[in-house]
Amino acid sequence: IDSFEVTEFQSDKVYRTFDIRESASVAGAFQPVSADVAICPDCERELFNPRDRRYLYPFINCTNCGPRFTIIKDIPYDRPATTMAGFPLCPECRREYENPLDRRFHAQPVACPKCGPHVWLESKGDPAVGLEAILQVRRLLREGHIVALKGLGGFHLACDAANAAAVDELRRRKGRAGKPFALMAADIDVVEKYCRLEDAERSLLIGREKPIVLLTRRPELSLPEGVAPAVDTLGMMLPYTPLHLLILNQTDPALTVESVPPLLVMTSGNFSEEPIATDNRDALERLSPLADAFLLHNRDIHIRCDDSVVRVEKTSTVYLRRSRGYAPYPVRLPFETRPTLAVGGELKNTFCLTRDSYAFLSHHIGDMENAETYASFEQGIGHLSRLFRIQPEVLACDMHPGYFTTHWAQKSPFGVAPVMVQHHHAHIAACMADNELENRKVIGLAFDGTGYGTDGLIWGGEILAADYIGFERIAHLEYLPLPGGDSAIRKPWKTAVGYAHALGLEISDLPFMQALDPQAVNVLRLQADKKLNTVNTSSLGRLFDAVAALVGVRTEVSYEAQAAIELEALSKRYAGGAEPYPYRLENRNLLLGDLLAAVIADVRAGAPPGLIGARFHRTVAAWSVEVSRLLRERTGLNEVALSGGVWQNKLLFELTLTALEKEGFRVYSHRQTPANDGGIALGQAVIANHIIKS
Repeated sequence: IDSFEVTEFQSDKVYRTFDIRESASVAGAFQPVSADVAICPDCERELFNPRDRRYLYPFINCTNCGPRFTIIKDIPYDRPATTMAGFPLCPECRREYENPLDRRFHAQPVACPKCGPHVWLESKGDPAVGLEAILQVRRLLREGHIVALKGLGGFHLACDAANAAAVDELRRRKGRAGKPFALMAADIDVVEKYCRLEDAERSLLIGREKPIVLLTRRPELSLPEGVAPAVDTLGMMLPYTPLHLLILNQTDPALTVESVPPLLVMTSGNFSEEPIATDNRDALERLSPLADAFLLHNRDIHIRCDDSVVRVEKTSTVYLRRSRGYAPYPVRLPFETRPTLAVGGELKNTFCLTRDSYAFLSHHIGDMENAETYASFEQGIGHLSRLFRIQPEVLACDMHPGYFTTHWAQKSPFGVAPVMVQHHHAHIAACMADNELENRKVIGLAFDGTGYGTDGLIWGGEILAADYIGFERIAHLEYLPLPGGDSAIRKPWKTAVGYAHALGLEISDLPFMQALDPQAVNVLRLQADKKLNTVNTSSLGRLFDAVAALVGVRTEVSYEAQAAIELEALSKRYAGGAEPYPYRLENRNLLLGDLLAAVIADVRAGAPPGLIGARFHRTVAAWSVEVSRLLRERTGLNEVALSGGVWQNKLLFELTLTALEKEGFRVYSHRQTPANDGGIALGQAVIANHIIKS
């Protein structure tokens, strides 16, 4: 409920009953659609009550909980327009469904063992159905096997988080070298055993959305290194479906005949970079190399929806991935829009549809790296545009000529010429819209890894003066060559060598260089000199990579921002007393020669990598604040918007926020959407609308 309107009127008719009548489709009418909701306390009590007719039934739900977005095919939201259409209600369920005093009154997914979906196990052993299938899954997990579980928005791959061999085998099969796994704990006590918990984090874990919450791990209690290598956090969630509760329950006598580990790895059911599997047949084919057994059910998933990932900043929720539990709840805008589709970026893709003052940011689509993700992107656009009755009159996309989303927008079936939006402008506009700002100019700190600039170069360390219509690029990091282009993103040593070579800094004696192939290093330097397969960049993400390589933290990465994440983890303990490095400005742009020379000197002097990292973080924060102050003196602007994936760095965010607020700035960060590329579609949509109006 986002608003109330009260109207008084007189009626000659006397109403003696309260009725919810059969819905009828109305052309052009729409309503926001609820996100999927975790199992409620009432249903959980019934699930484990032997006297309840839904005892141990894995699809128990009511009007307060259960699937919504993932099963809806169309609106009005009635059972025939969901994937529950094929399950006619039994007499007992129908009595509940039709009784206004019942908790299941018009709960569209309502079901019971007599009339609803069921689960079964497919494995090398004997087939099993219902409770026996769940018991076998518990035994398989205890014995160290990997099981594919069909959930609410797709499949998970699960194994015992304390079994190092099982965790390593899952990594090997999935092709996921270093990225941390998400974990599902049996209850909040298990979470607290491994992680430190603040009140706001506890509320997120037990709330109705039940996302994955990034928590500070307790160093005194160890898990296998393969669970979350080289980081000081764990991504924890609690069971959010009745099926998860049945798999992880530690107390019910009917279940504990097969004990199960209280903490499971629960990662998306896919090969790395593919969309999560949702269909039984597809999962059996695509995931067969990954899983030893499959727990399936026959309630279809109409739209895939990955788990959301969040963390707490002070007491505020920060979205790293906004999907299950939150999508497609709309962002309310402080202005009206025309029917709009903004297709987002290439990585962490989400798209955005707007109508009136609603902006519907889609569920997580993923990185546009394969045909399966393209198909998921197109399916999602088709589904949500039908669901919300939006025929786009305005189309927006990134200006990068190589993005799949840009090509798609240029050839879209809607027949609308797209508005091309600069990547970092979209970031700042998204932050402004997220905070419900009217169109006005702000100072925008847009820090990320890659974004196509108006000069054809790669941006990423940008300080802008921006509103919804346009922007002025006030300052940026010094341009430096990125030899090898995209390959340097996967191999930070290339960035470090390229930057040092361009700045005339000698690094041959540094420890990280000793493990590199001298011929490869020479080839890279020649590339930079001759400008072969080399692009200039002002990216702060790449600067983090270069520093992480110089100090020996990471020369190659297996997932996005791995080097920066590991450098941040090492830096936190030193951040309190660290001083910024010397740096030099030229027209407010940050020149990197003095900064990197000081980093190299500290490496030679044997300074701990964490201390060097802490000083580097403080330097970026100091530059950000100094340029913001200079811009305020010139323009009078006193509001600062922080957007871009680099702001997921908690240490940098806290250092910069504290310093800006100390200087009297009003600072805005993302509250409802991700700061990373998962939020830029919102910025594209509002920019396109304002450009067309202007």
